[in-house]
Amino acid sequence: MRFEEYKSLKNHNTFGIDCEARYFVSVETVEELKKVLSENPSEALFLLGGGSNMLLTDNLDALVIHLNLKGIEITKTTEKEVFVKVMAGETWHEFVEYCIKNDFGGIENLSLIPGNVGTAPIQNIGAYGVELKDTFESCHTLKIETLEEREFNKEECQFGYRNSIFKNELKGKYIITSVSFKLTKKDHKKNISYGDIQKILNDKNIKHPSVKDISEAIIAIRQSKLPDPKVLGNSGSFFKNPIVNSERFQEFRKEFPEAPFYEITPTEFKIPAGWLIEKAGFKGKRFGDAGVHKNQALVLVNYGNATGQEIWQLAMDIQKQVKEMTGIFIVPEVNVF
Repeated sequence: MRFEEYKSLKNHNTFGIDCEARYFVSVETVEELKKVLSENPSEALFLLGGGSNMLLTDNLDALVIHLNLKGIEITKTTEKEVFVKVMAGETWHEFVEYCIKNDFGGIENLSLIPGNVGTAPIQNIGAYGVELKDTFESCHTLKIETLEEREFNKEECQFGYRNSIFKNELKGKYIITSVSFKLTKKDHKKNISYGDIQKILNDKNIKHPSVKDISEAIIAIRQSKLPDPKVLGNSGSFFKNPIVNSERFQEFRKEFPEAPFYEITPTEFKIPAGWLIEKAGFKGKRFGDAGVHKNQALVLVNYGNATGQEIWQLAMDIQKQVKEMTGIFIVPEVNVF
């Protein structure tokens, strides 16, 4: 465990923004984490996982703690189910690959999502009709102020659309150190109706897809639409898909009858933010080294040397134009610092 000063975070955020941390330390065990917290009680803290759901707009005058806790453990198994505990520092997609290899079902639709396991519950990550909460069993945490360890079950996490208690009243109070999942060993519940999954399976003449088949289909879809952060800096979907009530939805549909949508409940409708951004004319546009990806308007990108401020300015310009054109305000999914 080594403390560093004025550490560049360029390689620690998927946007590739070159900001500095005043102090930086990487911890590999819960005991190391407790030691750092107990010895630096007055320091401003910044917790860093995979750096995938964040935009840095300035240097961080704080102690940045990189959570590099590793390990995957099967804690319980039944005839049909398996319970898996995953440490916070594990890469999310590598955990998905572990499940695919062992034919554990439940998270195959979440293939290739960037980031680490520890931050996944905070955001309640989701894709292609599946959310983290669908397989979430519990998470183990450390309270920053008292170093008390606590387990949170699904109900206590208060999961919502890209939301949880850790983004609201408990924000900045607890550190997730591990997450436990309940996955299926057989009779997998497969979700293949979302997007182009079924089309890809049909093209391959796969009538009874395995979890591996579904994962590979989703990886193919994501790779065709989304840039690899290692090649082109980005943080995946920058904005949430807005959810509107039935009255607002009917008004929107009158003006934009061609717009795609998803009915969540009879009174709630989700409108794809990517469609709204494309309608506002931003898809594929570039402003210096900040831009909107040519294949997926939801993704803002860093073409090399964009600053966080430049990307954030682009995001605000998109918000303004979408609101003026469609009457709908889109909210960032990415955390901005």
